[in-house]
Amino acid sequence: MSLRIVPVRFKDACGFIAMWHRHHAPPAGCKFCVGVADDADVLRGVAIVGRPVARLFDNGMTLEVTRTATDGTRNANSMLYGAAWRATKALGFTRLITYTQQGESGASLKGAGWREVARRPARGGWTCPSRPRQPNGAEGIPRSLWEVAL
Repeated sequence: MSLRIVPVRFKDACGFIAMWHRHHAPPAGCKFCVGVADDADVLRGVAIVGRPVARLFDNGMTLEVTRTATDGTRNANSMLYGAAWRATKALGFTRLITYTQQGESGASLKGAGWREVARRPARGGWTCPSRPRQPNGAEGIPRSLWEVAL
C-alpha cells in the first residue's frame, strides 16, 4: 500500500481522532491539518498543528503538533510529522515542537528527523486558583519535548 499526504479540514481531523483515539479529545483549534491517505483514498492518519500550548514557546515563529492519530498504518505517523514540518516551513515558521508521554518511543519522530530536546517531569495538571481547569488525563505522566527547527 502506498501512502500520500492529503489536506484535511479541522472538522474531519477531529472526527478521525474521535473514531480512532476515543481517550484523546481534539484540541481547541489549529493553524492547519494534514492527513495521510492510501491508494483507495481512505484516510489513515491526521495531524493537527497549532500555536504552542506553553505560552513561553508562543513566540510567533514556533508551532506545535498538538495531536496526531492513525489507524495503525505503518509509517503514517512519520509521514505526518514530516509533512507538518514542510508545511510549517512553507508558512514561514522556523520551529515545530511536540511532546511524547513516558512509554512512547518517539520512533516516528526520529524517522521524520526530529530530535528530543528535553525531558519534563510529571506535573499535577494545569489547574490553578485563578484559572481552574478540568483534568485531561495527562496529569502525573512525564513527557519529552521534541523539536525540528531551521
